[in-house]
Amino acid sequence: MNIDLQQQIIDSTQLLFDTMLMMPLTPGISLSEKVYNFQSSISGMLGFAGEVQGMLTIHCPQDVAFAITSALLGVDVDEVDADVKDTVGEMANMILGGIKDGFTEEGIDISLAVPTILAGRSYRISGMDDAMWTTVPFYLDEGEFLVELKLKAPK
Repeated sequence: MNIDLQQQIIDSTQLLFDTMLMMPLTPGISLSEKVYNFQSSISGMLGFAGEVQGMLTIHCPQDVAFAITSALLGVDVDEVDADVKDTVGEMANMILGGIKDGFTEEGIDISLAVPTILAGRSYRISGMDDAMWTTVPFYLDEGEFLVELKLKAPK
C-alpha cells in the first residue's frame, strides 16, 4: 500500500473545513507519541473493514467542538448535547469518507461502520495498539483537535 496517511488525513479534513464549515484550519505535523487520555473532550470514532481494517477517531476539546457545531448549524452552543455529538460523529464520517476515496484510488476497498461518540470530563481511549497509526493535530482559533487513523491488514 502506497498511501501517505498523514496527507490523506490533512486533505480530507481541510476539504471538510473549507467546504462545509468555512473555518480557517492549520494542520500540524503528525504526533510521535500516542495520545490516550482526554479531559473535557468529545471523541468521534468510526471503524472500517475490508482489504484493510482500522478506525478513524477525532478528539475535540469541548470548546473546539462547540465552535465547530456553531459554525455548522449557525447557532451558539455551550453544552455537550445531541447536536454537538452528531456534529463530531458526522465530521468523522466525512473525513473518513474522503480517506476512503484515497484508498479506492489505490484499489483498496473498505466499508465504513457507524460512528460512536464518547464525551466526558476525563476518559481514556486505547486499542488496536498493534496497528499502524497516524495522529495529526489541527489548529483553529478556538484551539487544537486531533484526527487519528489506525490501520492494519485483516488476518
